Order: sequence, then structure tokens, then C-alpha cells
Amino acid sequence: MTSSGIHPLDHLVLPTQSLDAARARLNALGFVVAPAGIHPFGTENCCVFFADGTYLEPLAIGDRQAAARACAEGNVFVARDCLYRESRGDEGFSAVVLGTDNADGDHERYVEAGLSAGDTLSFSRTFTDTAGKSDTASFKLAFVAAYGQTDAFLFACQRINAPKVDRAALQAHPNGVDGIVEVIAISGAPAEQHRLISVAVNDPSADAQGGAFHLPNVVLTVLDAASFTARFGIPAGVPSELRFAAVIFSIRDIGAAASLLAANAIQHDMSGNDIIVRPASGQGAAFIFREIQ
Repeated sequence: MTSSGIHPLDHLVLPTQSLDAARARLNALGFVVAPAGIHPFGTENCCVFFADGTYLEPLAIGDRQAAARACAEGNVFVARDCLYRESRGDEGFSAVVLGTDNADGDHERYVEAGLSAGDTLSFSRTFTDTAGKSDTASFKLAFVAAYGQTDAFLFACQRINAPKVDRAALQAHPNGVDGIVEVIAISGAPAEQHRLISVAVNDPSADAQGGAFHLPNVVLTVLDAASFTARFGIPAGVPSELRFAAVIFSIRDIGAAASLLAANAIQHDMSGNDIIVRPASGQGAAFIFREIQ
């Protein structure tokens, strides 16, 4: 996770109108959801943590006045969230977050490439585990986006202070998910997104063969809408810019996962080693559960 190497996936940001709705949907999908985390600038989350160190961040606006003040003060994280909601609505998949140990170095790279989305952001929040033990989590973020792009963006996240809490119970998901293996984006012009992603992940030599960027821990793939529909059977419009659309999770037992989804009345499609669940309220991306031996 150094600023000089290809950055790994850290987490994914999934805007939602209601954390209660997100928690209910994610629980029904077989995920353990962490207690709510409150940001000091008006947003709040209820994260889903995985054994591979990645996580999902469902994000809602908890205090609209605080969020408005943050936007006015130049808080890029909140401003981009608001911009996404204005463009795409309150449910979706807005950002891919990359791990780094030098957010300032990443910010300098983004500025030099003409792709900085704004100033860095440092903040802290309380993290609480399932046993009620709390500690402080501190972060520094650096943001990257193409000029005029309102949908998807990427940012580098430096964990200044990692909470000393036990996440084992939060990572024991009934659906058997132990990590993320691929993130899918769609674009009307996939090749035009390659430079943005290459700069974001710090891989200047990436040729994105087949539209796939190989990060240390996942694959980030950019497809056109027709290819996305052909691969997953999910209709997709033709976005004029980059749009994050799907997450592929690794699972141990496809039969057990399918039985859990059926028991919880979650509509899904089977395709080889994949279970495909389309987006819904509280789940802003297509979720694909893939059995990996």
C-alpha cells in the first residue's frame, strides 16, 4: 500500500437514502453489517467488512445542514456524494477507494496529471465492533476524477490510525463471502477511462487488456454497456462517462448461498458458478456471488 506501487482496493462507496434500508437489504443478502459510523461532516455509514481486508461502505446523509456546510467549505468527499445524488439519485455505487500509505503523494500525482478532484481531506470517527468496544479510526483521502464527470470517482485512502477492535464477528458472513474479486464499471467509451484509472491506481504501464486493471487484490474491469449485459444478463444504459455497476464476491459454497437467498426471498439468477442479484434499494450495485475453489 505504498504511493510508489500499484494501489490495492480498500473499499467501495455505495450511496443509499437510508442506512436502515441498506442494513435490512444487506442482512437479507447474508451479510453481517457493522454498527453505524458517524462522520464529522454530515454523512454516516454502516460498513460490511471482509476477511481479505476490503469492505463495503453504504453511505447516507445523516445531517443535511452539516453536509451543506461541508460542501461550502470544500469537503470533496461530501461534495462528490451530493453531486452523485443529484445526478444519479440516492441509491447507487459512486466510488472505488484505493489503499495508500501516502495520500499527499497521491494528491501531487493527481494534480500533475490534471485529474485532481480537489484538496485532500483528513478526518477521524469512532468505530464500534459487535461487542460494543470502540476506538478511533483516522483517515487521509486524496481524490481523482475526470473533468466534468459527475457519476463515478476514485480516491486514495490512507489509514492514519487503524482501530484496535476485533472484526472477526463482523467478517463471518452467513452467505459465505470472504472477499471481493472483481469490480465492474461501464462506459460508453471504455478506452477513454483507461488513463483516469491508470493514474488513480498508480500503474502508468497499465494497458488494460480487455478493459481489466489488475490491482494487487482485485481486478477492476471497464466494459461497454452491451458487454456488461452479455456477461451478466442485466440491461444497462449507455453512460456518457464512467459508471460503477457491479461487485463480484468470492464465496465458498454456491448452493448454500443460493439457499440463503431463496429463504430470504431475494430474487436471483444462477449462471455457472455465479449467483447474480440485481440492484435494489439499499444495494446500489449488482452483486455477483462467485464460488471459488
